[in-house]
Amino acid sequence: MGVVERIMENAQRLTGTERKIAEVLAGEPQTVAFGTVAQVAKRAGTSGPSVVRLAVKLGYDGFVGLQADVQSELARQLGPARERIRQRPPSDLLARVQAAEQDNVLRTLHGISAQALESSVSRLADRRHQVWILAGEMTSPVAVVLANQLGQLREGVALLVGSEVTLGRSLAGLEPGDVLVAIDIRRYERSVMAAARWAAERGVCILAITDSPLSPLVAGASETFFIAAQGVGPFDSMTGGVALANVLVAGVAARLRQSAPARLDAIEAAWAASNALVAAPGGTSPLAGNERVTGRSLLASGDTAATPGADRGAVDAAAGPDHGAGRPAAATRTGAGTASGEIPRDAGLGDLHTAV
Repeated sequence: MGVVERIMENAQRLTGTERKIAEVLAGEPQTVAFGTVAQVAKRAGTSGPSVVRLAVKLGYDGFVGLQADVQSELARQLGPARERIRQRPPSDLLARVQAAEQDNVLRTLHGISAQALESSVSRLADRRHQVWILAGEMTSPVAVVLANQLGQLREGVALLVGSEVTLGRSLAGLEPGDVLVAIDIRRYERSVMAAARWAAERGVCILAITDSPLSPLVAGASETFFIAAQGVGPFDSMTGGVALANVLVAGVAARLRQSAPARLDAIEAAWAASNALVAAPGGTSPLAGNERVTGRSLLASGDTAATPGADRGAVDAAAGPDHGAGRPAAATRTGAGTASGEIPRDAGLGDLHTAV
């Protein structure tokens, strides 16, 4: 059992002082691995004896045993750091961000328990039960990716958003056996914590995605995943969290390889029927005829906008990477616009589809 697992097991028994030290153990393992008792105590704002007492409470002989365990975990999880630490720290912003995000992904993925992953994928792939996804504002990108992609693989996936009143109305639909994926990091939004507790009391399985074994989400969760979220700038990074979402989705896709194709085909057909997307399946082809989009018109290569200065904000409609699991054929103009391809100012949604 590692340090984080020991902290989780004893979380309810920790005093306020011990929780401060535990935060350092979980969030700054390098401080523990290479520091002294005094340095860890200073970082936690406590005393040396308090650090030693926590080590004993966690089942170690003392600080030396705790430190050895942390060093062993770092050696397993962050092997590439041995090479990076010998390299000169990058001085430019791009290189610093690249290093930070790579570290976030490595720490997040290396920290995944095989048992927790297997159990979570099994629950998320169980089509007999609904999956509800709830996140704080900072972690909402992770929730959006997870909900969007799971919703393409199976029915019964809901992304919970809105005020507490709206959230409460949505949560009324939870049934025992459903899954609530609760996602948040420090400083933890009260509404997310309250909803997770409420759902757990009603027999809903909680999958927590958070940043520390002392997170309020851990206590009632069936499984917990920890994400590294260190940002170079003033805000936390969600790169590690999105990587975790990708892992969960890939696992569910493997489980649902018999049923998911039919759902993806139906989604594909709906996109095609509404001309919803610009790029063809595979995302490598731009609009037919080398078209480009302006603020008011969809122009073929060589056309000019009918309005003076209309192409000031022109954007080449070159397709990017695949937009998902296969896409409908590229939208084509059918002549519903003006002779120059301009979309009428008063065009409705249906007209826009036709014009595109």
